[in-house]
Amino acid sequence: PKNSSCYPPASVPQTPYPKAFTSPHPAMTPLDVVKIRLQAQRTPFSKGKCFLYCNGLMDHLYVCQNGPGCTAWYKAPTRFTGTLDAFVKITRYEGIRSLWSGLPPTLVMAVPATVIYFTAYDQLRDYLHARTGSGGHHIPLLAGALARLGAVTVISPLELIRTKMQSRQLSYRELRVCIQSAVAQDGWLSLWRGWGPTVLRDVPFSALYWFNYELVREWLCAQARLDEATFMISFASGAISGTVAAVLTLPFDVVKTQRQIELGDSELHPGEGPSSTWLLMRRIRAESGTRGLFAGFLPRVIKVAPACAIMISTYEFGKTFFQKLNQERRLRGL
Repeated sequence: PKNSSCYPPASVPQTPYPKAFTSPHPAMTPLDVVKIRLQAQRTPFSKGKCFLYCNGLMDHLYVCQNGPGCTAWYKAPTRFTGTLDAFVKITRYEGIRSLWSGLPPTLVMAVPATVIYFTAYDQLRDYLHARTGSGGHHIPLLAGALARLGAVTVISPLELIRTKMQSRQLSYRELRVCIQSAVAQDGWLSLWRGWGPTVLRDVPFSALYWFNYELVREWLCAQARLDEATFMISFASGAISGTVAAVLTLPFDVVKTQRQIELGDSELHPGEGPSSTWLLMRRIRAESGTRGLFAGFLPRVIKVAPACAIMISTYEFGKTFFQKLNQERRLRGL
């Protein structure tokens, strides 16, 4: 190369949520991996130094942003151009198992996240209904937002670990070293890096989701002339409301991903501390345009819509089933 003292192409992530609903099903994990990779890669045309590399057949012009120390830029994998392209190239260059990176922390955090979230939502909704004596649609909106805030705070370190593992191939030993160095440098609060944009993504997601879910469910029940929602009505309501919320909160999901992959990788931006949510959002928009704030749109929608539909319909079905079971037991006891 004519300039060997520069970073690898900025378009490829050099480091190893929405997400309001995290499906524990392994089938959803590849979509998460692809979404993270698309969100983590940087545009190859951002401002910075250029250098030319010749492999004997073709000349390649690379653009990089920061400082010295690039030694393996020419080994970087090809840039992803879309969802299908990412699936193909991750499988080709890293093996099909890479599509299930981060599955263990996903499974570990699924149970506490779901339990905290749904239990808090039900309790808060009932409390607010009783306290205000109102049945307005603002009640599920507020209850959903507060419930998600608590769940996000509890599982944030696991979310960070999962994002790191999905952003590139990373062994558990490398992950441990990365976390230890971050904790040694910035303290234990570094494990909550990305909490801000995660809250800005998940709390509005939850508020929008429950608000739209109640509206859509009531409308579908009215159309079907039913007093109670069936399994399919709950399923359709969950899918529609989840899709709307996922699209509207996607920019914060992109920012959350980039904040979390910075952990332990300060060499990517020497001399810079972690960017604030709004500064990072402005940087992404400056480098990649508004489209960059919606990176990973397709895999996120493909994952979130069925995940929301499955979880809310099974939750409503299970809740109704056990309520009827308890009622029958009480009647037998009388």
